[in-house]
Amino acid sequence: MPVVVSEIKLSPDEPEEAALRRAAALFGKKPEELSLCGISKVSVDARHRDDVRLVYSVTLDFGGAKEAAEALHSRDVRFYEQAEEAIPRLSKEPEYRPVIVGFGPAGMFAGLYLARAGARPLILERGAAVEERAAAVERYWKGGPLDENASVQFGEGGAGTFSDGKLTTRIGDLRCGFVLREFAAHGAPKDVMIRAKPHVGTDRLREVVKNIRKEILSLGGEVRFLSKAEDFEIADGKIRAVVVSGERIPARQVILAAGHSARETFTMLKSKPLLMEAKPFSAGFRIEHLRADIDRAQYGEFAGHPALGAADYQLSAEIGGRCAYTFCMCPGGFVVPAENEKETIVTNGMSMHARDGVNSNAALVCSLSAEDFGGDPFRAMAFQEKTERLAFVLGKGKAPAETVGAFLGGGKSSFGRVTPSYSRGVTETDLASLYPEEMVSVLRAGIHIFHNQIRCFDDPEAVLTGPETRTSSPVRIVRDGESLEAVGAAGLYPCGEGAGYAGGIMSAAADGLRCAEKVLEALIK
Repeated sequence: MPVVVSEIKLSPDEPEEAALRRAAALFGKKPEELSLCGISKVSVDARHRDDVRLVYSVTLDFGGAKEAAEALHSRDVRFYEQAEEAIPRLSKEPEYRPVIVGFGPAGMFAGLYLARAGARPLILERGAAVEERAAAVERYWKGGPLDENASVQFGEGGAGTFSDGKLTTRIGDLRCGFVLREFAAHGAPKDVMIRAKPHVGTDRLREVVKNIRKEILSLGGEVRFLSKAEDFEIADGKIRAVVVSGERIPARQVILAAGHSARETFTMLKSKPLLMEAKPFSAGFRIEHLRADIDRAQYGEFAGHPALGAADYQLSAEIGGRCAYTFCMCPGGFVVPAENEKETIVTNGMSMHARDGVNSNAALVCSLSAEDFGGDPFRAMAFQEKTERLAFVLGKGKAPAETVGAFLGGGKSSFGRVTPSYSRGVTETDLASLYPEEMVSVLRAGIHIFHNQIRCFDDPEAVLTGPETRTSSPVRIVRDGESLEAVGAAGLYPCGEGAGYAGGIMSAAADGLRCAEKVLEALIK
């Protein structure tokens, strides 16, 4: 049985071969003497910026490895575990093909799983295929018209296609290993398998998305683009059909993976016998610093070291019953237009795989609770939309932006060292007018607190661009904890981030697999 040796710490200047040799030496071996000896995980320990370390885990195997590992009695040595990945096969084609609504990470991995099971899923995606979608988004970013059906929010791959492509999660689901392996098999950089904070980059992610689609099609699945689900027919507490462009598609199992921006879909579902509730989400701005400043703040003298790459961060603080925090950090990335409706402004962050842009950015947001909206998810959605339309007005059609110094009430009021990266242009304005006073106070306090961890965080010339409103879905479609079916509609499986059960590419993909497993169980019965 293979074993894993963890917590092997090396200087960035040391080759990874040193980690292999150190792990093998614990057992009196050399790497070349073992049937298996390879890096299984690597992370950066930058808690002490004057002593930055790369931390390795090494998987190795040899005759008697299990006994030798037990004899060591070390907490840094464990047995290798891997989830069972065998997918049951249907003995015959189902009478009704399973339908998947949405082709983001949740719908994509649900589709891949069901296609491999022989279920020939029908996938409906309101947006365009990734090739057409990427071209339309690029035109928009360069000043062209918005194509609402080929936007950052809608289309093949979901909103994550135009992001950093982060494959990190805290959920601890063994399905995440399957997701990582499939990403690597379909064109992602192979190091996603070993990096503690793997990322694909939007430039590489588009090819991965296309390759997964190709496999689904090769296995008998079908993907229909520009096919918006207009209605769900529910009778006697069961799903009966999906209506698309006036066509009624009979269905007995439907995975609803519409994404966090599918407001029209949520509004349509309001009239259905479903239980929907508000869930927490967050809102705020994107904050931009010079990448070199963040690198120095995190890595000290090791800043710019090729073994480390661009530095990231993740910060949070409890302030007056709310949380200020950063997420979706994009080292060497860009702030991008992410709206899917005309006369609105929505921002997001994106990085290429190389992460070599001049600026680094992250979402800087304030938590919002269900109670803030009286438990009404539609009030929460209305808050998002109102903010996005106000941003359009404040920015005079561009994104409203402000220096950190000006936002904090006294610093530089015009852009200097840090140039806003938002491609459609920004308008300097008072960002405090975008949100309620309580949220603004929390965000300001957060900047001051985070300066204690990232010494340049409150740089007066850093830039805030808003709004960041699509952090997650403000809606949860309640589902049964065991069957994962929607309460009030058997056979309907609310899934992924839009339904309120995920927050990012990895957790959405894992939830897609989880729902697909339940669909397959129903088909086998």
